Amino acid sequence: MKQPALQVLSKEEMDQIHHATLQVLQNPGILINHDRARELCKKSGCEVDNRTKIVKFPPELVASCLSKCPPSFTLYSRNGKKDLKMVSDRSQTNYSTFGIGVKTTHYRGPGKYEILKSTLQDVADISKIVDACDNVDEICQPVTALDYATVGCCRTIREVDAVVSNTVKPFWPDTEWEYMDLYKEYEDAVYSGDSEESFKKPFMMPCGCPSSPLQIDHAAAQIYTSSYDYGMPVMVLSMAMGAASAPIYLAGTLVTHNAEVIAGVVLAQLANRGCPVMYGSSTTSFDFYCDSAPVGSPELGLISACVAQLAQYYHLPCVVAGT
Repeated sequence: MKQPALQVLSKEEMDQIHHATLQVLQNPGILINHDRARELCKKSGCEVDNRTKIVKFPPELVASCLSKCPPSFTLYSRNGKKDLKMVSDRSQTNYSTFGIGVKTTHYRGPGKYEILKSTLQDVADISKIVDACDNVDEICQPVTALDYATVGCCRTIREVDAVVSNTVKPFWPDTEWEYMDLYKEYEDAVYSGDSEESFKKPFMMPCGCPSSPLQIDHAAAQIYTSSYDYGMPVMVLSMAMGAASAPIYLAGTLVTHNAEVIAGVVLAQLANRGCPVMYGSSTTSFDFYCDSAPVGSPELGLISACVAQLAQYYHLPCVVAGT
């Protein structure tokens, strides 16, 4: 049964956001702090200023890259029983945990709670719970192992191990581009060392976030341009904040958000044509009273509904924030 659809934007309004996005991508463009990514853009017909690191994308290149994106793809599970189809046509809705936090709440009794810094054991425990929950389809790494944040080890690989050891479900790690080789080695190990099998059946989806407004840093660009070298789909997830790192009006925030995500999608396609890409959003509005970016605000709900429509407009699977 299909989920109810909330149609916030009309076709005309989506066209307007799209055309405004193309204008932003052309002028002022996107700051891309990654030499190879800028070189890919230049070879593909973009106007590139290596002094300012600004890249200006021609509309025809954007259209070409969007047309190469698969409208659906599969994120696999470790046991083959919890594989997840990512679609762009609203035929399937998946549910995930929300991350990535730095604290956990421990229940100590009726009305008694204790908030503590998150640990590697918390990552493992939450993953085990997710594995048992039929209403949760995948896991976004829920918290960070702060007990390993300052010691001389690879924290993110320990977190990957804690998740994969406790759930068979697909997941998105707290991606660090420096460890992409190790992520692939871990997937290979799960498939008994069969690198070809892990390439065909990835269960991890790396994620990179643009730096609002209108910037893609080295880490995000490296994730966008290299994930499919390992067979992994990639998520481009903007966390623009209305009235802070994006315009105060929701329409302007949507244009900023859309430009950042589309730029990441283009980079992924320039590096690997046909790379499966997830259109992602954790965009909300700034709360001046609490100095925070509320995930449960009405504005986030509206933005997420609009983003889902925009992803369908581009025939891209998407993920949006919510509570």
